[in-house]
Amino acid sequence: MKKLIHLFAILIATFTFIGCSNDDDNGTPMPEGNTIVDIVASNSEYSSLAAALDAAGLTAVLASEGNFTVFAPNNTAFSTFLSANGFASLDEVPVEVLREILLNHVVEGVNTSGDLTTGYITSLATGSSSTENLSLFINTTSGVEINGVSEVTQADINADNGVVHQVDAVIGIPNITTQALANPEFSILVEALVAASDSNINYVDLLSGTSAAPFTVFAPTNDSFVALLNALGLTSLEDIPQDLLQTILNYHVIAGANVRVEDLVNGQSVTTFQGESFTIDLDGGAKIIDATGNPSNIVVTNVQTDNGVVHAIDKVLLPQAAIDIVDPTIAGLAMMTPDLSTLAEALQITGLDDVLDDRNSEYTVFAPTNASFDAFLTANGLSSLNDIPVEALTQVLLNHVLSGSILSVELTNSYTNSLATYANTDNNLSMYINIDNGVTINGVSDVALADVQAANGIVHVVDAVIDLPTVVTFAVADPNFSSLVAALTRPDQPDFATILSTENGTSPAPFTVFAPDNVAFNDLFVELGVNSLDDIDGATLTAVLNMHVIAEANVRAEDLESGPVTTLGGDIIIDAPNTTITDPNGRVSNIVLVNIQATNGVVHAIDKVILP
Repeated sequence: MKKLIHLFAILIATFTFIGCSNDDDNGTPMPEGNTIVDIVASNSEYSSLAAALDAAGLTAVLASEGNFTVFAPNNTAFSTFLSANGFASLDEVPVEVLREILLNHVVEGVNTSGDLTTGYITSLATGSSSTENLSLFINTTSGVEINGVSEVTQADINADNGVVHQVDAVIGIPNITTQALANPEFSILVEALVAASDSNINYVDLLSGTSAAPFTVFAPTNDSFVALLNALGLTSLEDIPQDLLQTILNYHVIAGANVRVEDLVNGQSVTTFQGESFTIDLDGGAKIIDATGNPSNIVVTNVQTDNGVVHAIDKVLLPQAAIDIVDPTIAGLAMMTPDLSTLAEALQITGLDDVLDDRNSEYTVFAPTNASFDAFLTANGLSSLNDIPVEALTQVLLNHVLSGSILSVELTNSYTNSLATYANTDNNLSMYINIDNGVTINGVSDVALADVQAANGIVHVVDAVIDLPTVVTFAVADPNFSSLVAALTRPDQPDFATILSTENGTSPAPFTVFAPDNVAFNDLFVELGVNSLDDIDGATLTAVLNMHVIAEANVRAEDLESGPVTTLGGDIIIDAPNTTITDPNGRVSNIVLVNIQATNGVVHAIDKVILP
């Protein structure tokens, strides 16, 4: 109706103009024009097109004032079209059919070849499933190709009311299959449709026809299929069982409805051709939430065809029926688990989904839930993952990953290394595991669901994001350092917790901390003849604690050299081969645990408190 009103207005204007005198108000003859119709009429190569325009009643339209772009098929193109469709001549083509085909070659506005880019534009034709105009896919990769079937052979023939591009084939009325074939971004989707077809269902025929039409198709791009194959650890579509592929494809189709993006409703539950439903989410852009709980963004909308509409999406949608039978990698498991959807998004942002899709390596991942990420973002004053620099987010995620598959029963009270690294080095950050009451990581995150098996490792779901640790993190997390923490946080002491949390690169960070364990403090009390920390005066305690910290240096065990070293409280003597420290009183402390690596320094545990 919209198109007919538009054309009616143009025809009225045309006939009004024709009905007026050929002279202007002063009686001066009007110059002859060079309309699109004039160009067609003057070129014998377009005689079939001229006859078709007359037969369809469109000659006056393309002779009118206005701006049009016309993809003009030559005579050979019309002959091929008529033969392919079983017509002996133009007279045998129904007028309404011919009219829509011709309008499918006309675009409103002037689009020179230099203006055309790869993507979708809209013709003046309409199809049987909607009153909206049909889409044309323009591909400028090599010349200009329209809908994958017609190429521009002569461009930019300028007219007074637009521009003409000669094409070598008639652009037929497109169906959904036409547009899937035309756009290279859907090439894997086309392969999937073919691979899934059997004697019971032929997807190419189904999506080309009118049975169960109109269709609404949410079409995954090539990158979407590649991500799915990686998640499943597969190399090609041929590795996906045909019945599973059918289940997945059916979940992308709505039958009997031409649902354009403006028809979508936030929170709407949509029943698919597969039988299960997905949910529409319009907050922050149009998205689909499938059975995995992970959003798929609608990245191209309203590709209108004769038998339905196509919307391109950036993730393959998965129904529960598909999730139940696949063997996902860790990244795939995150993608398919509703409560890990934020983790899956973070992995995609950082590219770590590729790492955790690798079936040739094994990993253990402490996987934060969506609520964990929400709390982490709120605590850091952030509104979304996109507010975090990618490199920083990468390190946070790697701080949840261990090499190898480690079941919960194999975890002990001990330090291990995550895949996150210190500064610009290859030195991995440490992680403290405590199993005294369940499994706690770095004193901040508890395992809520253990031992979820994936194809390439183990996932332990945790209730908090494990932020990048400082030296204070480990002192607080490890109960063996509880006496040290009590000393550092005693009210009469400097704010050691804040000082030792200083970000790396900001003075006095980084730090090297020689951390006495609880046994060392108990021995000190005996040595000094006191009962507890309370019996040591504030100034003395401050002096003692300063003896355990080297400022502005991250000295790992392999970097220790024998000789004097200056701490915040004075000099100590390092014996590197024997990993001992001698204080100014000649007392010797053994380094019993090395290289507890934090983001702002390194901790070495010692068995005797150093005295000034």
